[in-house]
Amino acid sequence: MRERILEELKKVETEFEVKICYAVEAGSRAWGLSSKDSDYDVRFLYVHKKEWYLSIDEKRDVIEIPINNQLDISGWDVRKALRLFRKSNPPLMEWLHSRTIYDQAYSLVGKMKTIQNKVFSPKSSLHHYLQMAKRNNQDFLQKEHVKIKKYFYVLRPILACQWIEQHGTVPPVEFNILMEKLLPENLLKQAIHRLIVEKISGEELDLKIERTIINDFVKKEIERIQTYINSLKETKGEDMTPELDNLFRETLHEAWL
Repeated sequence: MRERILEELKKVETEFEVKICYAVEAGSRAWGLSSKDSDYDVRFLYVHKKEWYLSIDEKRDVIEIPINNQLDISGWDVRKALRLFRKSNPPLMEWLHSRTIYDQAYSLVGKMKTIQNKVFSPKSSLHHYLQMAKRNNQDFLQKEHVKIKKYFYVLRPILACQWIEQHGTVPPVEFNILMEKLLPENLLKQAIHRLIVEKISGEELDLKIERTIINDFVKKEIERIQTYINSLKETKGEDMTPELDNLFRETLHEAWL
């Protein structure tokens, strides 16, 4: 599949006349929770030729390829990515830390990683993950029949909030790292382990007790994290725009010498 993904990325470069700077796996495979039927969620950053940016009109800054044969491929223009990086965008931060890298060119991502602590905003990231947990809890976990994977759409953002609260840094992408570092050895952790087994293997297990334990944890943590966020003061970091402008120009120069 890796070769297929690289072929698709080359097609993107040719069709859209761009250079891909970075391409990674996102979603369940990046989290370490994939099953045999899981899609490949490929996310990438790309740069156009200089002339593309020299226009009086704003242009589409996203490339999305129709989902086909377990492949979900989409990317952001580097200028869009740097604007979102300046705002500490959590999905972008996760892409930067994915362990499954399909392609990396130029110095863009390396330089972004060296300055990520300057742009990282604990409060805005906490808010993002908490809203995700709330929304997914309401949309998925309140139904009579819940798909196993939906639990992780709630559990992972809650653990990401816990990580930010305790460490003040970008959370790890892998679910197992979050769980092992944050949760004590108790019934909740055992319940989540059982969910992981079912998610990865597709086995049908009797998980009624585990689901009750997890639902109780979710309810309590959502309330607690909201109270914690409300107690945080707004902090304003340094203006990163000049540095990111330079990084954008450097990337243009590297890609289109």
